[in-house]
Amino acid sequence: MISVFDMFSIGIGPSSSHTVGPMRAAKDFVQALGDRGVLSQVSRVEVELFGSLGQTGIGHGTGKAVMLGLAGFAPDTIDIDLIPDFLSQVEQDERLLLNQCQSVTFPRSNAIVFHRRQTLPLHSNGMTCRAFTVDTAENQEKRLAEQSYYSIGGGFIVKAEDFANTQASAAAESSAKPVPYPFHSGDQLLALCHEHNLSVSELMLANEKVNRSEHAIIEGLRQLWQVMQDCVTRGCHTTGILPGGLKLRRRAPDLLAKLNGESAYNKDPLSVMEWVDLYAMAVNEENAAGGRVVTAPTNGAAGIIPAVLHYYHHFVQPVDDAVLLDYFLTAAAIGILYKENASISGAEVGCQGEVGVACSMAAAALTAIVGGTVEQVENAAEIGMEHNLGLTCDPVGGLVQVPCIERNAMGSVKAINASRLALRGDGEHKVSLDKVIKTMRETGRDMMSKYKETARGGLAVNIIEC
Repeated sequence: MISVFDMFSIGIGPSSSHTVGPMRAAKDFVQALGDRGVLSQVSRVEVELFGSLGQTGIGHGTGKAVMLGLAGFAPDTIDIDLIPDFLSQVEQDERLLLNQCQSVTFPRSNAIVFHRRQTLPLHSNGMTCRAFTVDTAENQEKRLAEQSYYSIGGGFIVKAEDFANTQASAAAESSAKPVPYPFHSGDQLLALCHEHNLSVSELMLANEKVNRSEHAIIEGLRQLWQVMQDCVTRGCHTTGILPGGLKLRRRAPDLLAKLNGESAYNKDPLSVMEWVDLYAMAVNEENAAGGRVVTAPTNGAAGIIPAVLHYYHHFVQPVDDAVLLDYFLTAAAIGILYKENASISGAEVGCQGEVGVACSMAAAALTAIVGGTVEQVENAAEIGMEHNLGLTCDPVGGLVQVPCIERNAMGSVKAINASRLALRGDGEHKVSLDKVIKTMRETGRDMMSKYKETARGGLAVNIIEC
């Protein structure tokens, strides 16, 4: 089974598939060179980006992520304050230290190639890394290694030769030990919960404990929650202009000041919605700026799950360890169903696979922590996706800013409403979660490629970049 810590991972913005994934792939490539004992022979490396990575990679910071990965940095541990100086030094010297130890030529042009009209055969997010050495005897350059990767959403990467076994590759960090309650559909999940008298989170916890102690699981979830809180705080207090050609001004600090200056939420219950907007926008403005975020389940949709949990923390009751377990494990269970049976990649199925999935996960998780039944949890997840079906991915300028930031705010409010609708019912409903996941997959398959993170359709071509 895919772990909760696969569905939720700490990384950097602005994109899990276009930044985190390529960074991990580049790091893996250099690590493999080291494992083979040939890293010291490398004189030059080159990386080609295909499909959506080539079309929107500049706006998504894919080239920067590749350089960081080649240098041996990981998205979850890199000091984000050091990134600007590192990138500036590489550009100035036109050299790069592979894994911080092997200096190679890295020219400003052609070290990383963005192919806007070429796609690798297995997925829309493809990249190929190559390493070269100089044969001194023949005085010519020879290829040492080549590896193609696919960034399949949420920061997951798959080598080309492993793509046929995508699920196993995507869950590579999970143990091969059998879990007590394996499930691969919503119906199976519900049946197991009923058969063993477990909630969704209790079932997930039993599976997670195959690989980690309960203490380690709780510690890991505390860390995720702390990063989410820190991200909201930074987003609420950092002013200025987001990077990229749109020159978009950060809005969260102004919104926070206005909300703090009002007592309207005591009179107008719907003003709570504006706080939810704030939490989501703060996260996604941080993401757009390349800050530290939790991939949940992607960076483009990283604001929804933390915004809904912040809503609960501030307006229902404070979050404790029991809530963290219930919330994150329930959300992960729903995310696993989408990951295995459809996609969480905007380049593959549109934004319904990112904001739609995050909305579905958050709706289910909120329903769980307020005491909903397993049927109501499943119903909330279904509602959350049903009303995001067909959502396109059309980032203006290839940047994860417009409409992505506001879209997270809308998705967060929608998740809360989906939960409330489910809680007012008894769990009975006509459309099952499995059916809506199947519909999402088919909708994504039918969606024209220009609406799937290529910046060639929708708002991306109707808004002039200036």
